[in-house]
Amino acid sequence: MDIKLLSTLKVSRWAAKFLQHSIYTYLLMQSVLMRPVESINCSQPTPESLLKALREAAFTKTEVRPVITLKTPTKINLGFIMYAILDVDEKGQTLDTFLWLWFDWQVEGLSWDPVECGTDRITLPRKKLWRPDLVINEFMNENQTPDTYYLTLYNTGKAEDGLPFHVISSCNLDIYSFPFDIQNCTYTFSSYKHTKRDVQLFFSEPAEDTLRKSLFYMETKGEWELIDMVAGKPKNSTYFNFDGLDSWDELAYYIVLRRRPTLYVVNLLIPSYFMITVDLFSFLLPPQNVDRSAFKMTLILGYTVFLLLMNDLLPVTGNTIPIINVFFSLCLALMVASLLETILVTNILCGSSNYPPLPNWVKVLFLHYIARLICLGKKSSEENSATQMGNTDTTSSSSENKINKIRQQEKESESSLNLAEEELKELGIIHENLLTIRHHVDKHFSSDQNTKEWIHLGEVIDRFLFISYVIFLSVSFITIIIFWMYWYSFGRKTED
Repeated sequence: MDIKLLSTLKVSRWAAKFLQHSIYTYLLMQSVLMRPVESINCSQPTPESLLKALREAAFTKTEVRPVITLKTPTKINLGFIMYAILDVDEKGQTLDTFLWLWFDWQVEGLSWDPVECGTDRITLPRKKLWRPDLVINEFMNENQTPDTYYLTLYNTGKAEDGLPFHVISSCNLDIYSFPFDIQNCTYTFSSYKHTKRDVQLFFSEPAEDTLRKSLFYMETKGEWELIDMVAGKPKNSTYFNFDGLDSWDELAYYIVLRRRPTLYVVNLLIPSYFMITVDLFSFLLPPQNVDRSAFKMTLILGYTVFLLLMNDLLPVTGNTIPIINVFFSLCLALMVASLLETILVTNILCGSSNYPPLPNWVKVLFLHYIARLICLGKKSSEENSATQMGNTDTTSSSSENKINKIRQQEKESESSLNLAEEELKELGIIHENLLTIRHHVDKHFSSDQNTKEWIHLGEVIDRFLFISYVIFLSVSFITIIIFWMYWYSFGRKTED
């Protein structure tokens, strides 16, 4: 029993010592990994001494990522400020901006004592340290960034770099609501070569702070203004690599821009409304007394010249047609239609007496339905004409009846009265003359009624186009007001 107990105690003591040794080893490794690595020792607190120490410790490792083990990804914090909006090219679908970009990363295993070395940071040439190969995926032009040569290294091993960035990026522009359009563009930052296993990107600050700083430092007050900015990581960041599909870590900034429409409202919309309103009131001119067609032709010529002069202000793109172009086309079409209508009405007023009678379908469509729709019924003079024609018919028919009665009486009393043959011939001549007079009267009243129907048709067409003009101006004005209110309310929401 004593021997077994003694052996058991020895095994327990050995296990306890092994466990204690393992715990000491683990704690030692943790303390080594967790505490700052004092990898640089300066002989004296001078820049020369620090540079000499850095040259030996860090400047010889610029070809690879600054990590202890290559399985550890380098974490990069990134941010920027939009300093200027230079141009938005609708035809090329590009956005031209100027950014202040900054990013920082950790150089693992590099640190120094700021007291011993005399400073907590130092500015070094970029080529002395490894730098991430960050790009904007939407970049569309050669790099026109001004050259900068230095970065900042802190005593904790943190490296901080920044540079101005002239960015010409692709942007899917929708100009349907021009000049009240709001555009959404994207900046996607990623490493060009390093995948997610090597480099991980993080936002250095919230998008709200980036927007606030950009609005504060924004120098350009041109056609476009920045109204909102949202940041996030894209869901799909898998692309084809030479070795197959691989994932890149990306940061996306969604930028909302708004166009200032005052220039286009003053130079395009208001003059168009003035000219179309003048053409509208030209309907008040009587076409039979004033040469209305010459006046309208002058307006069309002036409006065409105006559109040619203002053509440079209109956006050019094959993606979609702006609604303002449709508005200008409709204005020109209405002017041309009013000119053609004036020519038609003038021709009706001048030559309607030689026209054939109106077809029945024209009478029903224009003189009945459309005339009622535009509150333009038949005039009382036409009814009077019809009454006069009826009276004439009645008079003519009564005269014919009297002649027939006379003939009947002549036949009945021929044997008794023995009238002369000459008197009967005179009565026949009188009868023929009365028939001729009746024929001429009927023809006169018939042609007069046909002329009045043609004139009434011209008046209906004139009134119908006038009302169409008024409806078009009202609808277009309300549409522009709605677009402008939406543009203004969207900006107010983002500012709040």
